[in-house]
Amino acid sequence: MANNDATIRKHWNSLYGDQHNDKLDDFIGWLGHFATSRVIKPQPAEWYKDAIVYSLYVDLFNNDFDGLTEKLDYLQKLGVNCLWLLPILSSPMRDAGFDISDHTSVRHELLGLPETASRQEKQYAFRRFLEAAHQRNLRVIFDIAINHTSDQHPWFVESRKNADNPYRDFYIWSDDDTKYADARIIFKGLEESNWEKDETGYFFHRFFNFQPDLNYRNPSVLTEMVKNLVFWQGEGVDGFRADAIPYLWKEEGTDCENLPQTHIIVKFFRAVLDYVRPNTLLLAEACQKPVEVVKYFGDGDECHAGYHFPLMPQMFKAIAMQSNRPIRTTLSPKVTPEIPASAQWFTFLRCHDELSLELVYVSEEDRAFIHKHYCKKPEWDFRMGEGISARLADLLDANPDKIALAFSVMLTLPGTPIIYYGDEFAKRNDYEYYKEKTAETGKDDTRFLVRGYIDWQQLDRDLADSTSLAARTYNRVSKMVNKRKHHSTFGRGSIFWLEAHQTNGKINDHILTFIRKWQDERLLILHNLSVQPQTFRLSIQPEIVWTDMFGNEVDYHEQEQTITMQPLSYFWLKM
Repeated sequence: MANNDATIRKHWNSLYGDQHNDKLDDFIGWLGHFATSRVIKPQPAEWYKDAIVYSLYVDLFNNDFDGLTEKLDYLQKLGVNCLWLLPILSSPMRDAGFDISDHTSVRHELLGLPETASRQEKQYAFRRFLEAAHQRNLRVIFDIAINHTSDQHPWFVESRKNADNPYRDFYIWSDDDTKYADARIIFKGLEESNWEKDETGYFFHRFFNFQPDLNYRNPSVLTEMVKNLVFWQGEGVDGFRADAIPYLWKEEGTDCENLPQTHIIVKFFRAVLDYVRPNTLLLAEACQKPVEVVKYFGDGDECHAGYHFPLMPQMFKAIAMQSNRPIRTTLSPKVTPEIPASAQWFTFLRCHDELSLELVYVSEEDRAFIHKHYCKKPEWDFRMGEGISARLADLLDANPDKIALAFSVMLTLPGTPIIYYGDEFAKRNDYEYYKEKTAETGKDDTRFLVRGYIDWQQLDRDLADSTSLAARTYNRVSKMVNKRKHHSTFGRGSIFWLEAHQTNGKINDHILTFIRKWQDERLLILHNLSVQPQTFRLSIQPEIVWTDMFGNEVDYHEQEQTITMQPLSYFWLKM
């Protein structure tokens, strides 16, 4: 504990100097009492490297936590072992729950409880779900926005009353809208400024105008936000997705992103989480280039993991180009630096947001190519060309071969994969939900297209029909997920790229092939990104007829020493 205390104090002093040490002493006293008053077992080190994550909205997935509990067997059968719950905390729901009004309370409707339910009733109902998930060896992480709150949060309600209110300094207020002029507008096309005029002044926000940014220059904001995470550690949550992490600290004359003080804040969060329950996952949501994201791993003392945002659009580009180059370039050391041994990338094909094409991590050329190829309807456009609001099945032409190929690429590359709910059975864009939420929120947010409810009765019928798109997709994805789950090499191993050569000796870029190696296991992975059959040679040759993990025999011509792969096909081979 002494080492933890010293680390916490070091980071505090880096932010605030010798000021506010009385607040720090009070906080460490509170933290020590919390840690000793509960029996909280530490988690296994680096458990997240063996995770296969399933991301879902509780209400859209199956109404509430009782409904989700009923479907835990479905999720187990699919093969996932970690649930990422998209925002579940109390919220007016103007931004799908990322506008939090109470950080220590789950929305009553998700728990099947009336609005009048007590905090204790809600905690009990949520713990009941956690226990059911943990009994099935499913870990649970959830979103927590640490950069901002809802404008209906009690802190902000007090803050906006007048300039002398004790909570005024919990947020960033100004007499005008000229400060932090170099901070970009993130929701371009949805917001015109980072400042919002209120009766008592202007307040700063990086996202929607009903999401005021917190002021971490005030040490009380830091301690109160950390206490929120510690509260959920005590309830049994296994980790947190730290939403909008690059924007925590603001500094005049900068773009207010990835500042040194932001990293110190993250180190403080991590030190406290380690104090209470070591190996509680802290996952960085940083829409940045890998060279910036890796800084959120620190020296293994910031986030355990971070999203590899640039890889996602490059997987789509690779499929559109029918070439391995976008993927190989993105994962090369010149784009993706080495990370600490304990850290991990989280990878994904789709998520609750748009297929992001921010110039932060794609070039103008890449953005134009991907947008032209995949934005097939005007209403899919998001943020004036900076993204595409479409589900995986819509992007890939409802073609089960393309969808399975995309999953195979994601599931075999380094990192921890995330499956967005419904993509495993080719769920489509939901136009009714989009219209409903646009009318309700007053914001034409096309990301609502990629959300929407699951119709379980219809899905059961579709999965029972082996010819349906849902069944043809689900059966292949589930096989891959379950196979991956039993091979730690995918989550922990190194990657060695191979070149495929045409019979004339030229490199065949249509083939994405590599070896994954960990301990004594070696796995050879082959993907044909082309819509045409491909015949090629590898520098390694088989000693016997190869059969992949799914029982498919490789078409190998022994005399010619060539392999022929069908369009959009893949092999996972044990060597």
